[in-house]
Amino acid sequence: MDDVVNRARAAAPQAEAILAAVAAATVAVDEGMVIRYVNSSAEQLFQTSAAAIIGETLSDFLSPNGAVMSLVEQARREGSPVSAYGVQLDTPRTGVRTLSVHVAPMSEAQGWLVLSLLEQTRALKIGQQLEHRNAARSMTAMASLLAHEVKNPLSGIRGAAQLLEHSAGEDDRHLTQLICDECDRIVALVDRMEVFSDERPLSRGPVNIHVVLERVRRIAENGFAKGLKIVEWYDPSLPPVDGNHDQLVQAFLNLIKNAAEAAPKSAGEIVITTSYKHGVRVSLPGTTNRVQLPLVVTIQDNGPGIPEDIRPHLFDPFITTKPKGSGLGLALVAKIVSDHGGIIEFESEPKRTVFRVMLPIVSNGETADG
Repeated sequence: MDDVVNRARAAAPQAEAILAAVAAATVAVDEGMVIRYVNSSAEQLFQTSAAAIIGETLSDFLSPNGAVMSLVEQARREGSPVSAYGVQLDTPRTGVRTLSVHVAPMSEAQGWLVLSLLEQTRALKIGQQLEHRNAARSMTAMASLLAHEVKNPLSGIRGAAQLLEHSAGEDDRHLTQLICDECDRIVALVDRMEVFSDERPLSRGPVNIHVVLERVRRIAENGFAKGLKIVEWYDPSLPPVDGNHDQLVQAFLNLIKNAAEAAPKSAGEIVITTSYKHGVRVSLPGTTNRVQLPLVVTIQDNGPGIPEDIRPHLFDPFITTKPKGSGLGLALVAKIVSDHGGIIEFESEPKRTVFRVMLPIVSNGETADG
């Protein structure tokens, strides 16, 4: 029996690999409240890498007077595990979140504690992550329909209006011109949507995501984001993305443009973060395959947030809060991310809206241009 147990232990994955796959943010602190370990979910919660967290005190990342720290103090004082549900966490890095919190002393290390923080909206996010794929597919079908069933008849209507113009009186010619102008306007809209009906295979290769983001930042700073503060938190060790450079530029340009338009004119800020997340995998629709999406790019703004009523339909076409917006920007982002095999999710509240894009990396050792 002992031999069986020993063989099972030898074959089991290392504890760190197991914790990396856990959805709950896991943090270990020593007797001095110094952080000694975080898993990948904790990196995602605090929006920074383990290297930047380990060695810092817990109060640097959690409010000293907050509910989570109160539970930590209780567990330390009583020397026994403490659990609570519906706990509010509100910090500049995390924003406002509702958590299930479990704090327990470590029996193997005197004075050490382990925190487990699980966001209660996690289940909602899992459904949201793949929502953009359905939006991209519906947009493709709509673009094909418009190209075939709308654009061609419009050409005939415009031609008929031009013929009528020759025989129309002076008072009626403005009506034929109106018909032509409106036909041209609708054709221009359909032309914009035809990008969604392009089903040719995506030309992909190794892409340095920081080269993409640097180009987008330069465009933004010299145009629509002039006057806004742009903060970059990059992980320079990231491997290349398996993607298309130009399409990734288009996707992140749309996201940062949205962030710039949402940010306040005074003290407006956009934060761009890149990171590597172990254990981020997603099932492909209609198959049993699971792909790894470890490269994460987040775009955060300090605007008023996304209205509750449009959040469930945010990636659908023609959904917009802008007075002159077409509502095609996020639908295009959804298609580009989906074409790359990635996923996009968002979370929003006043003064903190975050779009998070997860992408596959090159797995064959190729290096990226730039």
